Amino acid sequence: MQPSVASFSQAEEPVCKQREDPENPQLLKDGDIMLGGIFSFHSSWVNSQDTYRHKPLPLQCISLNFRGFQYAQAMLFAIEEINNSTALLPGISLGYKIYDSCKSITRSVRVALALANGNEIISALSPPCTRPAQVQAIMGETSSSPCMAIATVIGPFHIPMISHFATCACLSDKTKYPSFLRTIPSDYYQSRALAQLVWHFGWTWVGALRTNDDYGNNGMATFTETAQKLGICLEYSVSFFRTDPPDKIQKIIDIIKASTSMVIVAFLSLVDIDLLIQELSLHNMTGYQWVGTEAWIFDSQTAVMDINHILDGAIGLSIPKAHVSGMREFMLDVMPLNSSSNEMFSEFWEKLFSCKFKQSTSLVGNQTECTGHEDLTGVQNSFTDMSLMPIFNNVYKGVYAVAHALHNILSCNKTCNKKVQLDTFTILQRLKKIKFKTKDGDEVYFNENGDPAAKYEIINWQPTEHGIVDFVTVGLYDASLPADKQLNLLNKSLIWAQNSQQVPLSVCSEKCPPGTHKVLQKGKPVCCYDCIRCAEGEISNMTDSITCVRCHPEFWSNERRDACVKKEAEFLSYEEIMGELLTATSLFGTCITAVVAFIFFRYRKTPIVRANNSELSFLLLFSLTLCFLCSLTFIGRPSEWSCMLRHTAFGITFVLCISCVLGKTIVVLMAFRATLPGSNVMKWFGPTQQKLTVLGFTLIQVIICILWLTISPPFPFINFKKFKDKIILECALGSAVGFWAVLGYIGLLAMLCFILAFLARKLPDNFNDAKFITFSMLIFCAVWITFIPAYVSSPGKFSVAVEIFAILASSFGLLFCIFIPKCYIILLKPQKNTKKNMMGKEASNSF
Repeated sequence: MQPSVASFSQAEEPVCKQREDPENPQLLKDGDIMLGGIFSFHSSWVNSQDTYRHKPLPLQCISLNFRGFQYAQAMLFAIEEINNSTALLPGISLGYKIYDSCKSITRSVRVALALANGNEIISALSPPCTRPAQVQAIMGETSSSPCMAIATVIGPFHIPMISHFATCACLSDKTKYPSFLRTIPSDYYQSRALAQLVWHFGWTWVGALRTNDDYGNNGMATFTETAQKLGICLEYSVSFFRTDPPDKIQKIIDIIKASTSMVIVAFLSLVDIDLLIQELSLHNMTGYQWVGTEAWIFDSQTAVMDINHILDGAIGLSIPKAHVSGMREFMLDVMPLNSSSNEMFSEFWEKLFSCKFKQSTSLVGNQTECTGHEDLTGVQNSFTDMSLMPIFNNVYKGVYAVAHALHNILSCNKTCNKKVQLDTFTILQRLKKIKFKTKDGDEVYFNENGDPAAKYEIINWQPTEHGIVDFVTVGLYDASLPADKQLNLLNKSLIWAQNSQQVPLSVCSEKCPPGTHKVLQKGKPVCCYDCIRCAEGEISNMTDSITCVRCHPEFWSNERRDACVKKEAEFLSYEEIMGELLTATSLFGTCITAVVAFIFFRYRKTPIVRANNSELSFLLLFSLTLCFLCSLTFIGRPSEWSCMLRHTAFGITFVLCISCVLGKTIVVLMAFRATLPGSNVMKWFGPTQQKLTVLGFTLIQVIICILWLTISPPFPFINFKKFKDKIILECALGSAVGFWAVLGYIGLLAMLCFILAFLARKLPDNFNDAKFITFSMLIFCAVWITFIPAYVSSPGKFSVAVEIFAILASSFGLLFCIFIPKCYIILLKPQKNTKKNMMGKEASNSF
């Protein structure tokens, strides 16, 4: 990762120091251990009053920065604690060499080689070390690119290098950097966490800025890869470096202005984000939602520089807050630096207190003179700012990791085995397996890639009333948890760009609602699309559907295309009014038939009943009852059994009914012929023959129905095609031949009965039933002839209602025409219900 400081130095200036054994004031000749520290104390860029000027400074170091001193102080604090401890490395004194690399990769490599070879690189003003010593581990560097260069050079020597702030995922490659370890998580996790954070807030259309180095390029590459998998698109992704010419920065400003995305993911170093803020402030470019990395998201100096509130509401990842007891006091104790003869400390003192020593050649006339006894209590600058305590803690943990590894190698208990020959390879191997807890409870260990556990805090920049930014922790990210639980936002209010409390919207296209599907816009990323309504018969039942699917006709409704809505199933049910009326009519007809049958049974011995063939009359009444009841099978939801029953019951009962009527007609004709002289016809059509005739006619229909049911019976059928917004539940015929055979046979018997009754209509009234049969057959034929066009033209359940109406109408026609006149005589004209009247000579009425 890029550091919080950038630096080049005029010369590598070591600070050598060896500690004495607390129990033995003499320096150990065979027990001293040396650590190397490479930090950046100077900045390599300058700031004019108007804007930044960028130029490479390969040989000159300017603008002292306190961050490097703070990292070095953290290292010194850890060494002091270890050397004063009797539990860790007792009797062993840790020494150190600290170098200012000034953020120069070349100088960083040169220093690392010097440390590896045990060579001294001392400036003329620096005191020599007590004796030369080869370092056993290197603490630093702060940036990813210098770490890559150093780790490549010292890797073959197996010298452990522990960085506190280099996060590039590329450094986890142990084939390239076998001796590199770090106490800060890899960007492998941070980049993915940022993508998940962006996705969590629904930002699918974002811009991306990155520092043009290993940290920015590798981090952004991983972010882009993860974002694409989550459906996030980058409207633009541009890189720059602080030494780029002004027109390059201006081009980036123009890109941001021309963009439509309102969210910017910034994988930038601290120096580069500060530069960008200045440029954006000149153009008053506020209102963008910034998503940042740990390089700058929790840096208070960046917040102080953002006077135009460019970054207000920013959200991003930071190293979890840490507290190391005693470190703050140690780092702010600067008095020992006053006694140092090193020129660098004089420079540090002058900048810390904004004064100049009298011997300084750059002393300005009106500038305060340094006394060397200044009080730090009232000073507020980046040196007194402890917001980077998590990074200082990383330095602290790195030093302790080396100490614990040495403790194990030297088999330390109350004393250490000083005769053990130390070698860097053994130290490196022990470091990789080390696991311990610091005094404040932080667990330290390295995985197979030399990385620590990846845990982050989600930070939100929330401006206060006094214009100071408050870094509020609004969530946590833990890469060790399952994927769906890694990102955990706390129940806290977030502040967004321009102090808004509403989550900003940053999408190329609005979400497509259910009932529509996405159609990509030509030449644009997949996040840019149009929402097209699903075609008829197709549905999409979720937001942002890619395609519409054809729904099964049974479940698709034309009124909605956002779900497979089940169509309204239409059939004639008992619950609706029409079904209730037809059911009531059917039951009424059954009751009337039963009443007539009761009357006939009650007066069965009267002449009018006996004269009209009582046996056929009762059989006809029974068949009419079945006709009324069979209409009920047409009501209700069609099923396999109901479909077979309704058609066969209808066919058989009506044939039975027509057969009885036909039998009565034949009896009338045969009885009249029997009265003629010499006629002996009734012996061929007596009661037994009448029953056999009815049975024979009916048996033919039964055979037709059996063949129909055997070959291809009726079955329940769901008609999707007749209506688009509903389905018709009906009974399919199965075999059309069988259906028309049943109807044709009924029609044949009805026509035969009608013809015979018509021929017998002029027989004497008292002995003639043919006139009523003729009327009943006229009604029967008229009903069924008109039934055909009415049935065909009736939609849905109404066709079934027409069929039921035809059954009921024809049944009532037979019942009323044949039996009501007789019931009238039986009940109201009993004087005519005599044998004398039946045999009377009254003239018959013509028909």
